[in-house]
Amino acid sequence: MRLAVPAESSPHETRVSLPPDGVAAFVKDGWDVAVQAGAGVRAGFGDDLYQKAGAALAPDVAATFQQAEVVCMIGPPSPEYVSRMSPGTLLFSLLDPFTTPNLVSQLASGGITAFALEAIPRTTLAQSMDVLSSQATAGGYAAVLLAASESPRFFPMFVTAAGTIPPSKLLVLGVGVAGLQAIATGRRLGAQVSAYDIRPETREQVESLGARFVAAPTEQGDDSGYAKEVSVDTQQQQHAALAPHVAAADVVITTAQIPGRPAPLLVTTAMVEAMKPGSIVVDMAAGTGGNVEPSRPDETVLVNGVRVLGPTNLAASVAADASRMFGRNLINLIKHMKSDDGTITVDLGDEITGGCCITKDGSVVHPRLRPGATEETRNE
Repeated sequence: MRLAVPAESSPHETRVSLPPDGVAAFVKDGWDVAVQAGAGVRAGFGDDLYQKAGAALAPDVAATFQQAEVVCMIGPPSPEYVSRMSPGTLLFSLLDPFTTPNLVSQLASGGITAFALEAIPRTTLAQSMDVLSSQATAGGYAAVLLAASESPRFFPMFVTAAGTIPPSKLLVLGVGVAGLQAIATGRRLGAQVSAYDIRPETREQVESLGARFVAAPTEQGDDSGYAKEVSVDTQQQQHAALAPHVAAADVVITTAQIPGRPAPLLVTTAMVEAMKPGSIVVDMAAGTGGNVEPSRPDETVLVNGVRVLGPTNLAASVAADASRMFGRNLINLIKHMKSDDGTITVDLGDEITGGCCITKDGSVVHPRLRPGATEETRNE
């Protein structure tokens, strides 16, 4: 089969879907791989490394997609990219399908069989294919480094001839994969870390990393392990319980998101205003509505001397290793779908394949997106 790795259509994306060692794995299996010239440069992978891995370099997108049966990308393809794909092409990418109906329609009308990598089921069997988890790991790590670089304070305690400098107080709100990595990284840098999540089962995880779990309202998550939307009363109780901890923190990092829904509001403007000038807030959910009321996607907002950052693609700041993790997830997913003869079988009855397949044979096939889907089904 022929696999294409184009340069990403977004000018802000520095990752690449397959690093050279990922390409080498497909070449070893007898696949032809075309990589667009420069596709991996911003992630630290030069064209020469791809050539050594056995890929053919293509000068542009059109040449990259020529005769391609499989296309691998990080982010959603632009309309131009989709128009260059041949009917029957298998596309593996983050697609944000539940909020981009125009893209889904174009993929269906173009006869593209598209797999939305964010829709891979969060199960033990699919763990090695879970790009959301791998990229959240990269993002949680990068969020702490960003906060440390922006903060006017040291993270660790320093005992010097000039006196003792106490450690920074880091508060992490949302203890999923990104939150746990933020806790671990903050601890490694020497910060005094506390954390909170609506799900009570996360307390043990927080404490196992040496952080303190903040006492605030908790509720069980849904069947997939994600947090659920809470009532207005519960949200008000959260804000009241978290307010003093936010005010005392030197750095707050928020990571809470609910798939297919706006991010929950955890930190109000009034809570930010109560923080010490010079404090830093990093809202990792700024792109989906924000956990922090004054945050704005990819902007820095100043509130009474507190800087509120809203980065939407932190994984791209550690592009080399984030790409390696993404590529390994892709390889595992495609390996799961491969038949004995080396071709890819699209079995919609398979839990993993059917769970992430969005379009096939000119139709929208995902149950949350099919015409006639109920609101309840769309929000499952």
